[in-house]
Amino acid sequence: MTSADAIRTLPDMADQKPPYLAGDERAVLCSLFQYQRDSFVRKVVGVDDATARRSMVPSGTSLVWLTKHLAYAETIWFVQRFAGESVELPDATVQHDDTVDAAVELYRATWARVDPIVAAASLDDLCADAPNFPPLDLRWVLAHMLEETARHAGHADILRELIDGQTGR
Repeated sequence: MTSADAIRTLPDMADQKPPYLAGDERAVLCSLFQYQRDSFVRKVVGVDDATARRSMVPSGTSLVWLTKHLAYAETIWFVQRFAGESVELPDATVQHDDTVDAAVELYRATWARVDPIVAAASLDDLCADAPNFPPLDLRWVLAHMLEETARHAGHADILRELIDGQTGR
């Protein structure tokens, strides 16, 4: 049996379909955004810390880096640029002692900070502090972070398959 055959015998993660709903724009955007967040986390948990810190591609991307990067991206876009809060941005640099649990905890703590900001604002509200950008509203920030999270969930999916053959959303 080759290593490729052995990987194919591993059970896949239970695939979680996206939420299917008809609703207002906010409900759809927020539901799909949370689905992508959860899908991303599902790709990261269950991988040992050393493997999750290791890059398997020339770009240097690793599961821990992706997790920390998403916490950074949500903080800069929602908390700093949209809400205008002066905040220390999370460091996305991978350290030798980073753990999957700590990176996921950081990412989920970011959700707890971001979600009330999103809930309290209109989709038409403009970013309070994004001087290097044209006027951007919350609708755009949500759509941007949805695509950013989905993109990185795809990266995590490929890395996870390379690590242990696990696939699924």
